[in-house]
Amino acid sequence: MFVASLAAFLAIGAALPVLPLFVRGPLHATNLDVGIVVGAFSLTSVFCRPIAGRLADSRGRRIVLVVAALVMTVGGVLYLLAASVGTLVLARLVVGMGEGALYTAGATWAVDLAPSRHQGLALGIFGLAVWGGLSLGPLVGELLRSAAGYDAVWALTAALPFAGALIAISLPEPTRAPTGRAPQRMGLFPRPARRPGLALALANFGYAALAGFVILDLRSQGVSGGASVFTAFATAVFLSRVVLSPLPDRIGPRVTATGAALCEALGLTIIAFAHSLEAALGGALVMGVGFSMMFPALALMVVSEVGEENRGSALGAFTAFFDIGVGLGAPLAGAAAALAGYPAVFLLGTVAALGTAGLAASSPRGRLRPALAGAGEST
Repeated sequence: MFVASLAAFLAIGAALPVLPLFVRGPLHATNLDVGIVVGAFSLTSVFCRPIAGRLADSRGRRIVLVVAALVMTVGGVLYLLAASVGTLVLARLVVGMGEGALYTAGATWAVDLAPSRHQGLALGIFGLAVWGGLSLGPLVGELLRSAAGYDAVWALTAALPFAGALIAISLPEPTRAPTGRAPQRMGLFPRPARRPGLALALANFGYAALAGFVILDLRSQGVSGGASVFTAFATAVFLSRVVLSPLPDRIGPRVTATGAALCEALGLTIIAFAHSLEAALGGALVMGVGFSMMFPALALMVVSEVGEENRGSALGAFTAFFDIGVGLGAPLAGAAAALAGYPAVFLLGTVAALGTAGLAASSPRGRLRPALAGAGEST
């Protein structure tokens, strides 16, 4: 499951540094168009994640992950056909459908495989597949674009998810302990997902800013090598997950999420005032360390409040806020770039990350992780 997910997220990572250049270059479009294209996938992903969560609860994790990877393959084919901003947005919408469902099924599958006292660790380990792809993918995508052109990158974004689907279809469905309860019908955004989800959405404004505008910001200052900033950020996320994944289980998700948000805010501030590649890389590393623990800490707040039979639905609703943050953040970042310049984009991300820290720090203690009381966490 890890390898199948890694293949899909390698495809997403490969497209990240190439999309802004494709929009401003061959398509001759604007900064606002860059923001729209980068964030477009969120419009479909935000709705597909809760639906995928319900299907994962009722039909199984494997089938949802396989179908999601195949949908991403279709999106990669549409990249190849894109000749305008409109057709590129369509491709991003299809990729969003697949990515949202794959993320939800994979994260839920990871929690299924873990004992209750290590569910935060399991979410962190699953994140290694995500950020492993997002750390290597940008480097691969930029090198492939330079060597063989845009079409070679788009072909890769179709081939990798297809390989992931072939791997996942051969895996056994994860075994879940019988609870004697059928999945309950939950709202699109159930209560356990709302506060952590809003915190996640605000945190992802900074990610949208980085994805859409860090290369263009550096180029405007005559600095090359901007794709390496993506790699530095995602590598920091990956390595931090390896080292810090036990933190939400040990010190609690509230403390972990608050510290992570403050770290992200610091990294975005450094990038906002960066005038060299070295400074931007340093900011990306700091931001990546904070961003690395955001999802597992906030997700742990969610899974602690729902039973196993509704785990997919709750995580699907929670992860939808990831797309809300990117989907709203990317166009807002594009507008900020057009009105006030590129540094304003990252400063807005700083403000949003501070909002995440405030939401996490003010979360009621009673909501957090009652199932872990026997493992040493105070409730």
